[in-house]
Order: sequence, then C-alpha cells, then structure tokens
Amino acid sequence: MQFIKKTSSRTNIVGLVMKLGIIVVIIFGVVFLLNKIDFPTPKKELEKIIPNENFKIVK
Repeated sequence: MQFIKKTSSRTNIVGLVMKLGIIVVIIFGVVFLLNKIDFPTPKKELEKIIPNENFKIVK
C-alpha cells in the first residue's frame, strides 16, 4: 500500500478566493440594502445650552 501526498494548493486558493468573493458580495449587498432604507429625519431640533462654567482653558 502506497501513500500519495497531495501537493497541489490550487484547490485551496480557488476555495479561498470563492469564499472571500461571497463575503464581499454579502457585505456590499447589506450596505446597498441599508442605503435603500429611508430613515425619517428628526422633526424636533436638538438645542442644548452649555454654560461657560464647564469649559476649561488649556494653554
């Protein structure tokens, strides 16, 4: 009985490239779908008055 060692790494590279391609397509798909959603803008203006006492002058 003779053992045969596979030395070809081409299948590993092809599989890795395919997995990376699928991951990139999924990420772009999620970003595209999130971009399509129209989130409402806030209707109330946010205004907060900060007193000058809280500021420290750094020289």
